[in-house]
Amino acid sequence: MCSLAEVSIFDRHPLPEKLHFQNMKTQTKSLNFIDLFSGCGGLSCGLEMAGHRCLLGVDANKEAIASFAANHHDAEVYLGDIKKLSEKKLRELLKNRKVDMVVGGPPCQGFSTVGRGQVEDERNQLFREFVRIVKITEPKVILFENVTGLVAKKNQVILLKIFQYFERLGYNMDARVLSAEEFGVPEKRRRTIIMGVKGGECIFPVATHGARAGKKVKTVADALKNLKSKKGQIYNHDIEAAQIKKVEDRERLKCIPAGKGIRYEADEKAYLPKKLRYGIEWGKIRENRFRQTRLQRLPLDEPSPTILTARTSYYHPVEPRYLTPREAAACQSFPNDFVFHGSQTAIFRQVGNAVPPLLAEALGQVIKTIDFKKGKVKKKIQGNVVGKNAFHYHEPTYL
Repeated sequence: MCSLAEVSIFDRHPLPEKLHFQNMKTQTKSLNFIDLFSGCGGLSCGLEMAGHRCLLGVDANKEAIASFAANHHDAEVYLGDIKKLSEKKLRELLKNRKVDMVVGGPPCQGFSTVGRGQVEDERNQLFREFVRIVKITEPKVILFENVTGLVAKKNQVILLKIFQYFERLGYNMDARVLSAEEFGVPEKRRRTIIMGVKGGECIFPVATHGARAGKKVKTVADALKNLKSKKGQIYNHDIEAAQIKKVEDRERLKCIPAGKGIRYEADEKAYLPKKLRYGIEWGKIRENRFRQTRLQRLPLDEPSPTILTARTSYYHPVEPRYLTPREAAACQSFPNDFVFHGSQTAIFRQVGNAVPPLLAEALGQVIKTIDFKKGKVKKKIQGNVVGKNAFHYHEPTYL
């Protein structure tokens, strides 16, 4: 059992605004789950907020698993190469507790090489480890996330191959691309969510925010207005470490309004006085623009762009500095009581790689409504390309 903290996350953090889902029969099922490739635990955090119980987190990154342990007090942790996590060790960590769900973010990059027969790319080894753990634990539900490109038309064969692994184990598979801002996350982040259910139908949450839900999305201003924990402290919020060392860039940033940055000559002329301009010949650089926007401030009145793993990607919407890890985590919808461990660089990597907890909570809520008594899948479901680029799996039929 982790000993890095004493109080459970539910004691320390009041749950956020209750989520409402359309056409959903409320049930009270909660599942025991393990989180593979867990990182700091954004996915686990959200699932616990929905009432599920995390039994184990597995990751090879020392700082990320330290953050996981500090915030998931009732879970065991395994730090190390998942390939070395034997069945014996796994069962020892689980202490004979039943696993209802296996979740995580297994790397799938190597599936771009899928052609004939077996997938040989070495990068797929970690994905096969996810499959191995599923075989051992035999959960009712599997849940993992990946980049949106996985459901692009060009990757249809890749996704089908992934589904085949689990269909052979008896899972009904489906996938959706979900947008975090539609579930109360003050960040624009789209991720592919893949779900498998044994003896039941995959269910995905319905948007609670945005145009489709008729409710205003959460903004950066909403995220940053209160960073205090329940005890009144602000964790991982070193303002001094967030200062920009280069004086000239700091002065430039003071001239740039929220939501803006410098990428084109027009931006430079609009926001910077002559003495602070970059002094370049715009007509001579490729495409007459910077490759990436410089000094990009976050907006105030809309969700943040996707939070990345480097702190230099975005700047505070008002103050002339970088974001602190706490501010980046707030945009990712982490609770203010969630404490990160490691260097500033390591924490930004943890935040940028995480599943937004409120998105995970939405998934956790609908998973509680799954009816596992529908019976076996009558026939294998077939993939189909719909629209211009999207890949979608049909719903199954049951005996």
